[in-house]
Amino acid sequence: MAKTYFTQDHEWIRVDGGVATVGITNYAQEQLGDLVFVELPEVGRMVKKGDTAVVVESVKAASDVYAPADGEIIEANTALSADPALVNSAATSEGWLWKMKLADEGQLDGLLDEAGYNAFIG
Repeated sequence: MAKTYFTQDHEWIRVDGGVATVGITNYAQEQLGDLVFVELPEVGRMVKKGDTAVVVESVKAASDVYAPADGEIIEANTALSADPALVNSAATSEGWLWKMKLADEGQLDGLLDEAGYNAFIG
């Protein structure tokens, strides 16, 4: 069963069988405004927790999206190349950014659950 975690940098990470899907939260996309470009990560790239994995650009600003854990990027959401606004309309579903194979699931222990994240942004 998939479990979802949140970071204080406003990423969500949904883990299912050692594979994690990562995106930005609804709160983050609301703060950014309408996205106009998403710089997707390269498949096969190894990322460390805290590395910039993706850059999203909105009408307001460009923002880094950080890897919430160490791992290998195994898929990028290529639909965002044609329609970056998917992140605005479906941030926690079709607007995901990348999928990765986790190197160490223990790194997820320090992340927030949904209630903790909602209290953090509260």
